[in-house]
Amino acid sequence: MDDRLLEVKSRDPSLYNKDLAPIKHKDRSWGWFEIFNVWSNDIQSLFGYSLAASLFLTYGLNGWAVMAAIILAGFIVMILVNLTGKPSVKYGIPFPVLIRSSMGVRGANFPALLRAIVGIFWYGVQTYFASTAVTLLLTALWGPSEGAGFLGMSATAWLSFVIVWLFQILLFWQGIDKIKIFLNLAGPLVYLVMVVLMVIVWVKAGDQLLPAVSTIFSSAGTTEGSDLAAFSAIVGTMVAYFAAVVINFGDFTRFVRSEREMKIGNLLGLPLNVAFFSFIALMITAGTLVLFGEALTNPADIIERVDSLPLTIVAALTFFAATVGINLVANFIPPAYDLANLFPRVISFRIGGLITAIIAFFVGAFWVSFISQIGIPGFVNALGAIVAPFYGIIVVDYYLVKRQQLDMEQLFSSAPTGAYYYRGGWNVKALLAFAMAATFSISTVLLPSLADLNGYGWLIGAALGGIFYSILVKITGARV
Repeated sequence: MDDRLLEVKSRDPSLYNKDLAPIKHKDRSWGWFEIFNVWSNDIQSLFGYSLAASLFLTYGLNGWAVMAAIILAGFIVMILVNLTGKPSVKYGIPFPVLIRSSMGVRGANFPALLRAIVGIFWYGVQTYFASTAVTLLLTALWGPSEGAGFLGMSATAWLSFVIVWLFQILLFWQGIDKIKIFLNLAGPLVYLVMVVLMVIVWVKAGDQLLPAVSTIFSSAGTTEGSDLAAFSAIVGTMVAYFAAVVINFGDFTRFVRSEREMKIGNLLGLPLNVAFFSFIALMITAGTLVLFGEALTNPADIIERVDSLPLTIVAALTFFAATVGINLVANFIPPAYDLANLFPRVISFRIGGLITAIIAFFVGAFWVSFISQIGIPGFVNALGAIVAPFYGIIVVDYYLVKRQQLDMEQLFSSAPTGAYYYRGGWNVKALLAFAMAATFSISTVLLPSLADLNGYGWLIGAALGGIFYSILVKITGARV
């Protein structure tokens, strides 16, 4: 595409700042390796590993079946992000600007705000998980802290949490290029440490490990079709884990040089990466049951049991790097853009990041004592279900209604005659579609009567959002 088509000559200051402006192709530096490392760090974070490992235990399925479900989820997510990433590769715009075409130039603030809330929650949670790696390191070096803890965390844990929180702000302040370098180093290092940990566990477990994979996780349930339901629930839960990134994938692909490189990065980073990582998680989780008589889903706990100071130091630093890396990319950058989109005149990308960090501090601080009690799968599903309908609305609007053609000038214009002004800046049809779809998808998570659908909330919400929006557009026309 000609970079001259991405120029915005006439713009409303309430909709435009340099952080939201289109990035020209000549100024982009990301390739397939950067996209691959977005996904590598995402699933390889401490939270990602804990979620994957917990799925081997939660649903009572054979370990290989759980692994297959996780891999299938990787393929599904790859297809989903190829669709949402393509517009931003083409036009160089972030998620909150892209969604103006479907929600309206003012209505886009609503999904941006919801996405910011989800991102801030994830940011706080991942900050806590990254801090556990630092706690492990400090404890290995100077021993456990003494005295009563506060909000479920010891003095060492609090010190680690504050260190991680400050480190992330400092790295974010260096800009996207420094974050890219950080990611590219963290991804391969995590794999190296995870493989080493798997080999150690495998050697210690010996010939008991492989039989354990097939028997320890086997289901004891006798309900007809329950295995299939559990398999589907695992797929839905893993898709929901990636949901926040799926929605706003354009925040990353706007930096990518071509659609081809995006697709290669997604293929390597999702189904292939998830397959290898799931195998590692399966072997290690089974090994902990053989070695310790209980399933350990936190790598920090496993390394502590292995009791090797060199491994502890290297693993702690590596898990810290991986968790911080994906936290910045998936949970810091999107809310920063989303908040900047609300008030472009006064909130820059950096100011939006600071607001994100401050609020997320309290989310992470209450994770142990309160938020974690919700349960990891339920927490993932509930957050994902809230924003899911926007996925369907974005895809239907861009591919079927707009026919993959956007007007950059109009995306930054609040003129009543503008292409994306709709009614008062809001696309009422898109808002109605979201309301109907979100009501049902969040109900699958919150209402006991719909418990059988728990785990499918994101997929149902995304599908319904697109279906309802398509129907409303056909009934009343493309414009309101």
